[in-house]
Amino acid sequence: MSLAKKEEQMVFHTGAALLDAIVLAVVSMEETGTYGYRITQDVRKVIDVSESTLYPVLRRLQKDECLEVYDRQFEGRNRRYYKVTEKGIAQLDFYREEWKNYTCKISDIFDGADRMNTIC
Repeated sequence: MSLAKKEEQMVFHTGAALLDAIVLAVVSMEETGTYGYRITQDVRKVIDVSESTLYPVLRRLQKDECLEVYDRQFEGRNRRYYKVTEKGIAQLDFYREEWKNYTCKISDIFDGADRMNTIC
């Protein structure tokens, strides 16, 4: 496999919590919410994910009350929109803080930082 091809693929696997965090972050960018296809396209800009993976995530986040769902007419048909709830915003804040801590610790290891003097 060529180096260019490797750069297009994710080397590290995306777990459920990270996928939830990415979806919440994408949806939170639009104050009034956004629709499923657009969420898929925005998430695919950062990770390789199929619609068959993404829609169960949206349903789970809705079930967990992190997303609310509503339909809106678009070109003669209903389009399903997703919007982050207050609980979803709190969960996203938690994920952001955990991500900062996680990446700081991993960066320290990669950079060869002294384990006893880490500031994470």
